[in-house]
Order: sequence, then C-alpha cells, then structure tokens
Amino acid sequence: MRTVYVNGEYLPETEAKVSIFDRAFLMADGVYEVTSVLGGKLIDFDGHAKRLDRSLSELDMPSPMGRDELLEIHRELVRLNEIEDGLIYLQVTRGAPGDRDFVFPDPETTEPTVVLFTQSKPGLAESPAAKEGIRIISIEDQRWGRRDIKTVQLLYPSMGKMMAKKAGADDAWMVEDGAVTEGTSNNAYIVKGDTIVTRQLSTDILHGITRAAVLRFAREAQMKVEERPFTIEEAQGADEAFITSASAFVTPVVEIDGVALGGGTPGPLAARLREIYLDESRKAAI
Repeated sequence: MRTVYVNGEYLPETEAKVSIFDRAFLMADGVYEVTSVLGGKLIDFDGHAKRLDRSLSELDMPSPMGRDELLEIHRELVRLNEIEDGLIYLQVTRGAPGDRDFVFPDPETTEPTVVLFTQSKPGLAESPAAKEGIRIISIEDQRWGRRDIKTVQLLYPSMGKMMAKKAGADDAWMVEDGAVTEGTSNNAYIVKGDTIVTRQLSTDILHGITRAAVLRFAREAQMKVEERPFTIEEAQGADEAFITSASAFVTPVVEIDGVALGGGTPGPLAARLREIYLDESRKAAI
C-alpha cells in the first residue's frame, strides 16, 4: 500500500481524503506537476517547481510552500514507497471554502489543498516505445485558451487519447488553424534534414520542462532548432518525428495519420536526443 501526502500528513492511500467541496473537484480549479524518478533521484525537479509557481501565479493562487519543503516531501515519498524508477504526482488546488461558488474564495480564510502520490514504474527509461516508436492521429484542438497553465482540466486530452486508441494508434496530435499545437500530454516535433522543428512557446501550448531541456541539449550538440508552427502534411513529409514529456522523455513517432515516417522505424536524431537527455538528466538528478 502506498504512502501519500495530503495537507501536511503522510498517510496510507486508503486513509487519504479530500473535501467534496474542493474546487478542483467542482471547478477543475487546480494545477499539477509530474516529476520522474530514475535511480531513486528526481529528474528536472527545479524546472517543475518553477513551472508550478508560474501556474499558481497565473491563476492568482497562493503558493502553499517553498521549493525546499516541496523537495523534502518528494524525497520522503520516494523513500517511504521505495521508488527506484517512477513518477511523483503533485496537485495544488484553491482548497475547499465550504460551499460551491464561482467566485474565488478569500485566500486569507481558505487553505490550498496539496496532494502528492507516487507511481512505481520499473524500467521507466527502457520503454518499448522508445525502440519501436509510436503511431499518432491528428485531432482538432478543442481545449481552452490557456494551455500554458498546467491545470487539472484534462478531459479533452483524455478524450484525444481514447480517439487514438479507437483508431488503433498510440496518441494524438492536436491541430488548430491548420497547425499542430502539441500532443495530448506531450510536446510535438518533426525533423527535416538536420533541423528540429517544434511550435514556439505561447499560451497555445504547455511550456514543457522536458522540452526546454531537450532543446538546450540539442543546441549544445550543434543541432539546428526552429521554433515555429508546422502542419500535419509537413510532418508526414518529415524525415523523423518525436514527442517529449516528463514520463516519455524523448519518444520517436513512426506514423502520422497512417503515413509511415522513415520506413516506419525510429530515426537516429530522436534516438541520439533521448540518449543525451537521459545521460544529462541522470547526472543532474537530485
């Protein structure tokens, strides 16, 4: 049985409780982060902590604790649950003011709700998808306009994953005004020649922590990077494609809407980037 963290307490998961009036439950009024654990250490923790602060700020939600306390909780959950490889999910909500109301409650009288739990995933970095690649479909992007805030509003991304599953694919890329925004839970990339192309940062996409690290490593390795929109048609004509996320790291895409890329096998650039990312991230893990 897992030990989880709820509002200052470490509890067995069966004893963890959150109020039915919590605004995440009633209004999706909450934000979250997922941090990977490799070899018992946290990957890109500082990046996730900074993005959490940004998400909270954008929603005028008070931060429940500082970086050091947050790190201590993450490390304690890794220890208590004996996580070697896996994930830590963190969620912060505006709390439970006592009744349902569209108006934000007074932060002076309502404490945020803070929940963390672990997911053990042995061999997380050795996923078969990294060797075989994934197949994606394209779907219309019907999410709200502030995708740069990592909120718990995940119904449409879940629907997108189910659309992909029904179509016999692994995931979906969302398209708006003719251009790819991102995947259902990841950032999207194509490779043309020796150039990596990915959509530029804006409110249209999540500012991925893995995205930032991968692009930094790519530039350090003298790879060319273009941050601009691209279409599904351009992606189908690319040499390679891949996704990045905290749990998928760098994962190649081998098929888009039924069109195979690179003969249907992962390309060398994505494989090299994954290797660099994992090597560098393990060195910097805490």
